[in-house]
Amino acid sequence: MSYETAVGPAKSSRGDRARAAAGLMLVWVALLWVLEGIDVASGHALDPYGITPREPAELPDILPAAFLHFGFGHVAANTLPLLVLGFLAALGGIRRFVAVVCVIILVGGLGVWLTAPAGSVTAGASVVVFGVFGYLLVRGFVDRRPLDIGIGLLVAVFYGSILWGVLPSASGVSWQGHLFGLMGGVLGAFLFRRRKPARTG
Repeated sequence: MSYETAVGPAKSSRGDRARAAAGLMLVWVALLWVLEGIDVASGHALDPYGITPREPAELPDILPAAFLHFGFGHVAANTLPLLVLGFLAALGGIRRFVAVVCVIILVGGLGVWLTAPAGSVTAGASVVVFGVFGYLLVRGFVDRRPLDIGIGLLVAVFYGSILWGVLPSASGVSWQGHLFGLMGGVLGAFLFRRRKPARTG
């Protein structure tokens, strides 16, 4: 009886975190698909809410640009990595995850706004995908948590090839968003690192 009482809440807490993380990411991805459906049905009326560089009036579009895409193929390409990486990151706490994603969107969006080619329009959740990837890579080392270091190493093994996306390569692909999103994720890991309680006595 006492053993069950001691471990029950911990197991429940882990299960609750997993359900919350999974629910958040499923709703997020569903939103991306719904928005693209609205965009297609409206004759791509949402596309202008992407980021056009170096125009001050475009700065507010940094936020919606991370949720918009240019076609269903674009959404599909981001869906699985966003689900997997987002779920792993959100397991560490929803509030912390949301705060990190805000940093990623801000840093990634500003980077695109400053450096993307003139006249281009940039949108897509890949800025968040690369940001969360960078966050997971360094989170364990920043927090000094062996479990998170292990998760980061597994992420590097399975998704490390996406790092090629930060290099100028394929036409029409925003390497700027990938690069600055990655930087935003690393910055978020440091800004929202877990501080160990001070020792007393």
